[in-house]
Amino acid sequence: ILTGLLLSAALVAPGWADTPQRQIVVTGEGMVTAVPDMAWISVGVAQEALKAAEAMDAMSAATAQVLAELRAAGIAETDIQTGQLTLEPRFDYSAANGVPKMIGYTASTTLEVRVRALDDLGGVLDAVVTEGANRLGGIRFDVADKETLLEAARRDAVADARARADLYADAGGFALGALLALTDSGGYAPPMPMYDMRVGAEMA
Repeated sequence: ILTGLLLSAALVAPGWADTPQRQIVVTGEGMVTAVPDMAWISVGVAQEALKAAEAMDAMSAATAQVLAELRAAGIAETDIQTGQLTLEPRFDYSAANGVPKMIGYTASTTLEVRVRALDDLGGVLDAVVTEGANRLGGIRFDVADKETLLEAARRDAVADARARADLYADAGGFALGALLALTDSGGYAPPMPMYDMRVGAEMA
């Protein structure tokens, strides 16, 4: 988990309070790591039939079986999200004249399932595949308490940005003042921290 803060510091020379403020802008980065304790799995159910209604009915029945199996495996309703439902015609492209021939329909839907206990992941996958899920979209590992990790990353990003600001101010002969502004890029994106600080400057 990465987070970033962009800091801008204003520099004010003693005796020059009425002059425009100057700023130092620095970027700090904070990063924390954690062992995943949960997973998201994406599974799909697709059924084919000659008629659209038949394909939809078959898909609905298979999806109901998958949902029942998930509940039996201890997955809560709030941990199951239904995704996109599609109905598409099927074509046979093997005709000698090259003209596609419609031969039926495919109805499909997807389910996003959160598995809170990683030890249950294999059993959940076996169950849903056995009961009608015939497409696997992928598995994404995650942590349940991301906010605590993000808080730690933010603290590290602030400390990193402040250290950089201190370094530049010392090299330039300035003393950092109060923090003026802070922008958190946050989340999993590359860190882009921002700080605003007042500083005093010694003029030669």
